Amino acid sequence: MHSSGDVAKHPSVSKGILKGVIKVSVILLLVYAIVELFIGRLPQADYRAFPLTGSRIAIWIVAQVHLLFGAFVLAVPLFALICEIIALKTKDERYNQLAYEFVKLLHMAFTTTAIFGALLLIALIGLYPKFFDHMTKIFKPTYYVYVLLLFGEVIAFYVYYYSWHKLVGRPLHIFYGALLNFFGISIMVAANAWAAYMQTPGGVDESGNLVSLWGAINTYTWMPINIHRTIANISYGGSIAGAYAAFRFLAAESDEERARYDWMGYVGSFIAIAALLPLPFAGYFLTMEMYAFSQQMGITLMGGVFSWLFIIQAVLIGVLFLAANYYLWLGMMRIKGSERYAKYNKWLLLVVTICVIVWMTPHSIVASLEEARKMGGTHHPILGVLGVMSAKNTAVNIMILATFLSFILYKRANKIATVSWAKTGALIQWLALALAAGINIFYGIYGYFVEAIVRLGFSNYMVYAVLGAMLIVIAIDILMFKGARTTGPIEWGKMPPRSQYALFLLAITFTWTMGLMGYARSGIREYWHVYGILRDKAPDAFTPTLGYAANIVSVTTLLFLGLVAWIVALGIRAEKSGKSH
Repeated sequence: MHSSGDVAKHPSVSKGILKGVIKVSVILLLVYAIVELFIGRLPQADYRAFPLTGSRIAIWIVAQVHLLFGAFVLAVPLFALICEIIALKTKDERYNQLAYEFVKLLHMAFTTTAIFGALLLIALIGLYPKFFDHMTKIFKPTYYVYVLLLFGEVIAFYVYYYSWHKLVGRPLHIFYGALLNFFGISIMVAANAWAAYMQTPGGVDESGNLVSLWGAINTYTWMPINIHRTIANISYGGSIAGAYAAFRFLAAESDEERARYDWMGYVGSFIAIAALLPLPFAGYFLTMEMYAFSQQMGITLMGGVFSWLFIIQAVLIGVLFLAANYYLWLGMMRIKGSERYAKYNKWLLLVVTICVIVWMTPHSIVASLEEARKMGGTHHPILGVLGVMSAKNTAVNIMILATFLSFILYKRANKIATVSWAKTGALIQWLALALAAGINIFYGIYGYFVEAIVRLGFSNYMVYAVLGAMLIVIAIDILMFKGARTTGPIEWGKMPPRSQYALFLLAITFTWTMGLMGYARSGIREYWHVYGILRDKAPDAFTPTLGYAANIVSVTTLLFLGLVAWIVALGIRAEKSGKSH
């Protein structure tokens, strides 16, 4: 637990809440003043220009940074709550210390998120008044709910934070954490309704007049986006936590400090990897709903101008899986007895690499006229076979199975099962994994001989096979290794520095991928603000090319990570200042 000196540094809960409410109120009042005094006096126009970058780029950057911080402040409280619950169950105080380490970072992150949210609101009202007017006519009642949820989140956060030293580990404090996460997820769900409406509008007539507010909220993609973003935010938060721990590990001056941050990096990476495994399934669910709403939108996304974006996405997600596996394999170096599993690493690397290669193979390639004539078209005579969804679905599912197997081997690296049925249990586990891989390979090959609509249904069987195998393996593992004999404790801190760069790679790749897929979600609307309802007639209305979008996403990634580094630096400085006193 923390010392009484630590408690004395913090103001009372009531003062903390008042401070937070005042902070948010000031930001909202400033927004209101800017809108009323400046934007409200501008001449009426459908669109207004922004100097240097143009209106679209300005809103793009502000919105993307706001969303990245939003993901951060949503994921970290959930991360902290999980750690606190584990601490309560296991009586391991390290989890409470870990949770508090990250909750401290939310202080500045909340403020930064609110500032960029205010800038986004001002930019939308000032630069795209016609679009904002339309959204207000549809969603005005939800704006009031959003503000109430925002104040609820602020109050819950400050109660959770300032009562930490007095209540941590108690059910009441866990309730405060759950309340904070309820408000955070509710804010995300409310904002997702607006984004989903722009993508797959509902609840309005052909002229865009509101018919049903619930219909405008509960569109085709609202629930899939909620599921996808929740899972992605958990994984993203874990990756940012892992990167923070990696930085502290590399800067550590003692073995004790290195051990602490090595363990912290492992927990962060565990959460990131655990949430990463089901993430492709959630993305597939979202894509299916887009197809259900508009086949043209789905074709544009997967087979049209954005098809090459998914090749880049495959590369990035391949990097995530390779980095996650690499970190797990290096992690075995700190575990005595793991040598018996090290022989599998090269085969797992081979499987993951082959799957990544298949996943990133394009269906059609950019070729010169002479090259196209030699190939007999834009499809490569051999590699073109790997560019269709049958091959890609098989590859991604087997890659998930391989990564899952890496994690299972890591978890049992220093354990030896003592139950009488250990060999039988292990055999069932291997059979479950082999059966799941076999089902995916079978339907992957069979998919070449059926119509597209039938092949689409095969994807469900492939997903169910993978999820079923994972559940069977986990259930058996829990029972089989209960009371297991250990080969020795994990030697935290005994990791090579290169292992920490894998954690940096996870965080950077996650950030860049989120920005790039945000471009895809927005870009497939093409020349619509609200697809099929409200046309985008702005002077700079165009669908950005992939290279152009990649440059903007890179700028937002650098800006976000730079701000996170600044927040971390302030937190470390405050920590050192507190120790010196």
